Amino acid sequence: MKKEKSTKPPISWVSASFIIGIHLIALLGFFTFNWSALTLCIFLYWITGGLGITLGFHRLLTHRSFQVPKWLEYFLALCGTLALQSGPITWVATHRHHHKTSDTYLDPHSPTKGFWWSHMEWTLRDVWFMPKLEYSTLISDLSNDKFYQFLNKNVLLPSFILSTLLYLLGGWSFVIWGIFVRLVLTWHCTWLVNSAAHIWGYRTYDTDDNSKNNWWVALLTFGEGWHNNHHKFQSSARHGIKWWEFDLTYLTISFLGLFKIAKSIKIIKPNY
Repeated sequence: MKKEKSTKPPISWVSASFIIGIHLIALLGFFTFNWSALTLCIFLYWITGGLGITLGFHRLLTHRSFQVPKWLEYFLALCGTLALQSGPITWVATHRHHHKTSDTYLDPHSPTKGFWWSHMEWTLRDVWFMPKLEYSTLISDLSNDKFYQFLNKNVLLPSFILSTLLYLLGGWSFVIWGIFVRLVLTWHCTWLVNSAAHIWGYRTYDTDDNSKNNWWVALLTFGEGWHNNHHKFQSSARHGIKWWEFDLTYLTISFLGLFKIAKSIKIIKPNY
């Protein structure tokens, strides 16, 4: 893939310090390991990365590929906020902007600027260059909701509350593994969709970007790695289209559908 030659935005020292600091604290996991803490980390990775980011922020709030009761939508948004990838309004606006500008100069995390850029460097720099009018248009369905406004302005608050609860339950090992190690795991697995799934894999459909279907990214991200399918059928709740493209998030949506909790599930059935 040919890299674009462009001037990079300036480093955001607040974001860079925060992200690097979380990584450094996560190294304490080597000294606080126990099996209970590891189990907690994996469970919270599913809660925040699987239910929060993949199911909540992405397929529900960004693409509206299904509907759930408002209380459940808010719960999923809260889980996504615990992943500390910004609040729901900012996350949704950024992702919708990505789809509009995928793998062009305006894409905030395209690997045309290099793997490192798409995977992590963009989070360390000030890439928020969308005009206010476009921003307000992209998130018009969320921006007036008081709960989403609160989460977007108080992104750290749910994690502080969770940290306190984890400390009371299991001490510092639970805090290190349940917060810091889990955050690093969730971040890098999410970022692989932006980087690896636009570089390595196969393309079932011709799209105006470099999106790929990548099986190991799909396993790490609860089905998000079937990225070429997703870019072709953005509103579809199902990303794994072929029988062997395992999509745990779609199975979760289908399970909710069995009990009439999830409704208006959008499924694209392409003609081969």
